[in-house]
Amino acid sequence: MPQTLEASDASAPTAPDIEISEALIRRFDRSGPRYTSYPTADRFFQDFPAQPYIHELSRRALSSSNPPLSVYLHIPFCQSLCYFCACNKIITQDRSKSEQYLDYLLREIDMVTQYMGEDRRTEQLHLGGGSPTFLDNEQLTRLMAKLKEQFAFTDDAELGIEIDPRTLAEGTLQNLAALGFNRTSFGVQDFDPNVQKAINRIQPFEMVKRAIEESRAAGFQSINTDLIYGLPLQTLESFAITIDSLVQLRPDRIALYNYAHLPTRFKAQRLINEEELPDADQRLQLFLMSSQRLLDAGYVYIGLDHFALPTDELNLARLDGSLHRNFQGYTTRAACDLVSFGVSSIGQVGTMHVQNARSLRNYYADIDRGRLPIERGIVMQQDDRLRAEVIMHLMCSMPVPILRLEARYGIDFASYFSAELQELNSYADAGLLTVDAQSIQVLPKGRLFVRAYSMVFDKYLSQESGARYSRLI
Repeated sequence: MPQTLEASDASAPTAPDIEISEALIRRFDRSGPRYTSYPTADRFFQDFPAQPYIHELSRRALSSSNPPLSVYLHIPFCQSLCYFCACNKIITQDRSKSEQYLDYLLREIDMVTQYMGEDRRTEQLHLGGGSPTFLDNEQLTRLMAKLKEQFAFTDDAELGIEIDPRTLAEGTLQNLAALGFNRTSFGVQDFDPNVQKAINRIQPFEMVKRAIEESRAAGFQSINTDLIYGLPLQTLESFAITIDSLVQLRPDRIALYNYAHLPTRFKAQRLINEEELPDADQRLQLFLMSSQRLLDAGYVYIGLDHFALPTDELNLARLDGSLHRNFQGYTTRAACDLVSFGVSSIGQVGTMHVQNARSLRNYYADIDRGRLPIERGIVMQQDDRLRAEVIMHLMCSMPVPILRLEARYGIDFASYFSAELQELNSYADAGLLTVDAQSIQVLPKGRLFVRAYSMVFDKYLSQESGARYSRLI
């Protein structure tokens, strides 16, 4: 029997917002990309030259109608190793390393912005990691001074930072607020002490509670928390306690991630006892239970693994059709050029995706040579741009505007995507979406499977890249 929930907001649609069916999950669950970009990062070309990116940045200097900017910085350092982590990170307690990294980061910012012209109106900033709060207050102050020198943040700009609650010192949150940060994200994962020990991340409930309360007291406008299901020693009973405990703290957003165990790719995961991991059926039950509990608690399903309170900006963007997705996940600011800084960071300016060097050695060496530290990239062709628009709408569960795309790209949609539309029939027959001459519309019981529909339009999937993808659920 499908579980039917409605978003508890006066402006929400009156029809069911999402329907969760265990039978449909068992039928349509598969592995696939998360589509924070299209083409996906595993399709970027190695040894991508810096000059095309410089040219794309320079075009902004010549234009009077630039999109606003979104800025991402990657801070790779962590004090201790979390066994589940798949991020690009450096484990150290040597603070001199972050001082050296910051020096190079500031140099990179100057190197990139010299090409961008005067129009640097910026609507978003996000610091990710690693643990950005590995930087101390003085270092964060230096970093923000440089960013404010080189970018013109709008009055309503979203300035977010990821925080490991274990790294918070007295006054850190107040200092971050004084620097202009207004959004924060805390890694929670699981409150159960046995699970925390199994993943080498000890952070009691009271620690997270204090961090959230202090964030609100400091004036942060939005608080996100991350949970992970499928971790070792998790049970339905223990994770239900985690969900209920977190809901009591009422964070504005909750991300419910599916743990992807890929020990051949991520060395840290080899430290996890595989015999303690939930099996596939247990993972499914964890997902069903967790999603139901969040929905019952008044959270709205945004997409993929994201939930938010009805009044949160993500949900408002979902309702008015302005929801967007990029390398930072779901976002409310659609029409931004994303410039990124730091080791392994990924950006998109115009029709170009670029990724920085993924090792500190190469990152530092490029900057010492006066070269932008770009390692991989791709220039989107017209077919890429068209497919990216289709996938963006699907990932956000928004109608694919067939007539508008036909006019913009000079195509007949039905002919151009004849094979893809044929492949969508199985999903349409199952009542997951509808297809007509004007649009492709994801239906309430099809919202969990947007990655599967997006894969239909991904022309690169037929080309082996060596990437291994997580399961949809």
